[in-house]
Amino acid sequence: MLSLIGRASFLRQEVCRIVIIFSLIVIAVIAALVGYFVGTRQRSPAGGIPATAAPAATPVAPAATPVAPAPPAVEERVGTDGFGDEKARLIRSRDSEAAALRRELTDREPAIDRLAAFTRERAELFRTLADTRAETTRYRQLVIDIETNAPPPILAGMGEPDDLKLIVGIGPVLERMLHSLGIMTFRQIARWTDREVAEFDAKLPEFPGRIVRDQWVTQARALHQSKYGERL
Repeated sequence: MLSLIGRASFLRQEVCRIVIIFSLIVIAVIAALVGYFVGTRQRSPAGGIPATAAPAATPVAPAATPVAPAPPAVEERVGTDGFGDEKARLIRSRDSEAAALRRELTDREPAIDRLAAFTRERAELFRTLADTRAETTRYRQLVIDIETNAPPPILAGMGEPDDLKLIVGIGPVLERMLHSLGIMTFRQIARWTDREVAEFDAKLPEFPGRIVRDQWVTQARALHQSKYGERL
């Protein structure tokens, strides 16, 4: 009994499934037909237009001529003109700066000349100073040699040595040089003849002409007379 009920229920379900599938097929067929008819009606007005009407669209062809490319050329020309103006401005600025530099250089030329003259004079002074230092060094060495190599004074037959520095023109150095030559007193110098003046002048090459120029003989006579009361 239960087996029959179950089988009947199964058959009922199968029938229902078949009916549903069939219904869906019918609905799909009806929908396809409706769509076909609707599409046919929508296409029917276009199909009624005569074929000769198509050439009417040809007059529109001339409107396809492009006019738009003109603005870029204008823009390019404007850009070129702007570049030319900037270049001209830079050239004018450079010329102005060059002219200013030339004027400044012209204004500074006198100062440059003075500086060059000062440099030359400075170099000359340095050379003179170097020569003077060399001369001083030579005299210093001469004094050292005289003091080192001077023979002892010869006092035999002579009185006390006089202070030869009292004679104008004779300093410590010349006094030592005269001592080294054996001249110790005013009397000796006061009795020099012209020949002896020339000989002693030659023996004092560092002081040429000083004996005559400073009148050593005349001064020595006066100093001797003043000290000893003897007229030579």
